[in-house]
Amino acid sequence: MFDRLKEDIQCVKDRDPAARNAVEIMFLYPGFKAVRMYRKAHWFFEHRMFFTARWISQRCVKKTNIEIHPGAQIGKRLFIDHGTGVVIGETTVIGDDVTLYQGVTLGGTGKDTGKRHPTIGNNRLGCKGARSVLNRRQLKRCGRFGCAFRNSAEFNCRRCAGEGC
Repeated sequence: MFDRLKEDIQCVKDRDPAARNAVEIMFLYPGFKAVRMYRKAHWFFEHRMFFTARWISQRCVKKTNIEIHPGAQIGKRLFIDHGTGVVIGETTVIGDDVTLYQGVTLGGTGKDTGKRHPTIGNNRLGCKGARSVLNRRQLKRCGRFGCAFRNSAEFNCRRCAGEGC
């Protein structure tokens, strides 16, 4: 439990140059709070306590304006920066070392059953324009999605250093 907490704090420090210390991150970063609340809600969801899981996730929405369904599968070191309006659906699968910015919607459309949300691979960067990332799309590892600015700084994968991506 504490190893995951340390890992989540270090993730924010590594990816946000404005992050000064662990106390600031734990109390003032809504993306950090949302990920921590998701992990708690996900535990209840896995143990078939669906009401408690959804209650925690809805409290998270009220506190952070970030909605992560407790049924989503999220890997290690998810970083949500400026997270207002981020939505992650129930059957979404997110890999390790993913960064999401405000307004990213990883949702489905309609009333389909089964797998209806996207799968995001490892080492991905999701920008505000990712509202169209819907349905069962699979975004493999390394790279950006939804980034509207062509002249934005190049996203370099820290895991594979651009090799084999």
